[in-house]
Amino acid sequence: MPDIVIGSLLEAVPEPMLLLDAAGLIRAGNAPATELLGDWIIGRNYVTALRQPALLSRIEAAYATRENGEARFVQTDQAGETVFRITIRPLSQDVTGYDDVLLHFQDITHLREAEEMRRDFVANVSHELRTPLTAILGFIETLKGPARDDPEAQERFLGIMEDEARRMNRMISDLLSLSRVEGQERMRPSETVNLSDILASTIASLRQVAEETGNRIEIEGAEAPVMVTGDSDQLTQVFLNLTENALKYAGADRPVVLRVSEETGTGSLKGPVVRVDVVDQGDGIDPLHLPRLTERFYRVDTHRSRAMGGTGLGLAIVKHIVNRHRGRLRISSELGQGSTFSVLLPKG
Repeated sequence: MPDIVIGSLLEAVPEPMLLLDAAGLIRAGNAPATELLGDWIIGRNYVTALRQPALLSRIEAAYATRENGEARFVQTDQAGETVFRITIRPLSQDVTGYDDVLLHFQDITHLREAEEMRRDFVANVSHELRTPLTAILGFIETLKGPARDDPEAQERFLGIMEDEARRMNRMISDLLSLSRVEGQERMRPSETVNLSDILASTIASLRQVAEETGNRIEIEGAEAPVMVTGDSDQLTQVFLNLTENALKYAGADRPVVLRVSEETGTGSLKGPVVRVDVVDQGDGIDPLHLPRLTERFYRVDTHRSRAMGGTGLGLAIVKHIVNRHRGRLRISSELGQGSTFSVLLPKG
């Protein structure tokens, strides 16, 4: 097959591809391949161009056995690592006229990142559940031993065990909620709901929490019905989470404000948009932490969060619910200036 035809065929493929001749020289490569590895590789031996032992041994085996193979190739640059799965396919003389070998590069970086996220998630869940379990088991041993005949110690330890068990229950409930929301994320709600009613319900549900923290919740701009397309239960979960967080971190006698407004064509959202700002006047958050706040189990202050009953999953759940509604979650904060969590939703 003429080189010009081979070149045209390779250029029709969007992923990097190389054709090696019978002597191991790189006979041809398409534009993605030369962009990845450099123009200089054409005409060079594959050993010089690729230089990764596991890949080289698989190519050598393909030449020897004329059987297909597969290997990994990692390209490192200033942007980080890109991982490729390379399919190694020996070609018969009937195809190219030579005993050539075809290499097809497939970018699988996202698969590796997903696997790393899965491993991190499992490790985090294990750690979060192991901590209260370890505490409960320790108190059980104490109750069976030194505290067996001490009613005051028994009552104190049983109370701590109950708190730890409730913490595990919250963790499991949030994990199930997160899993459910992630599974629904591509299915946009179709119901029209009144956001004013949802916010009023949120305030009523958290009135006791506000009183316990010496605080209050104020609402602005929701006097008339505000209609959006959404899932009422999930939007309630969003504003309960954001408002409860604001109450916890606002400090006494610093009201939490829910401010409703309407915008048009903001950012990547087109058309009329309803915006709800949940504003507190607390200590604020170092901007360094803001990009990671919606990650699972990420906490700015781990001890304080756990002491307040946080699982580290609330904002991750909020993010996925807002995504399902084709909305946006924005977070702004400065140390000493409080925080604003803004939910933007397409108007119904």
